[in-house]
Amino acid sequence: MIFIISGPGGVGKGTVVDRLLELMPDLWLSRSWTTRPRRSGEPEEAYVFVDREAFEKRIHEGGFLEWTEFPGTGAFYGTPSIDTASTDAGGRDVLLEIELDGAQQVKHRFPDAVLIFIVAPSTEAQEERLRHRGDDKDAVDRRIAVGAKELEVGERIADHVVVNDDVERAAREVAGILAGYRERGPTPLEQP
Repeated sequence: MIFIISGPGGVGKGTVVDRLLELMPDLWLSRSWTTRPRRSGEPEEAYVFVDREAFEKRIHEGGFLEWTEFPGTGAFYGTPSIDTASTDAGGRDVLLEIELDGAQQVKHRFPDAVLIFIVAPSTEAQEERLRHRGDDKDAVDRRIAVGAKELEVGERIADHVVVNDDVERAAREVAGILAGYRERGPTPLEQP
């Protein structure tokens, strides 16, 4: 199965995913590529950090399941192709932590993928989280503006919306959602 975690910048997607992987270590997290520079204190393994030329080469080779350019920054983000993910996942369910544009692309290609949209408890909390992770004022303002539009779309298309008001509670809620889908089993389209 493919599970997608998405949401506006600063809602704590990565933190929820980190805790989710502790609760459900049998998930396989796909590592996205990005052309943006690594943030101060950000682990090297958070993304595959590449330059624009390498990213565009991968696009032309058809090497991404989805990719997008983040509005206002010029930074590209992309998820390696499902063939790569399937091989690396070794039969485990695939977890994607991706931007909303990418989530829409994956849902279009794989309608049975489960989209869980993470939201902050308030715009103020989102803004504080963005500042805390080191984004400058212009980046925070951009993320908040884009986030308002993403919220409108995300809440409409998501299979589930989870408020990240407490990381432990939110991660356990997401784990419960995933467990429910696993108990149900694959749909006829997902079976080999």
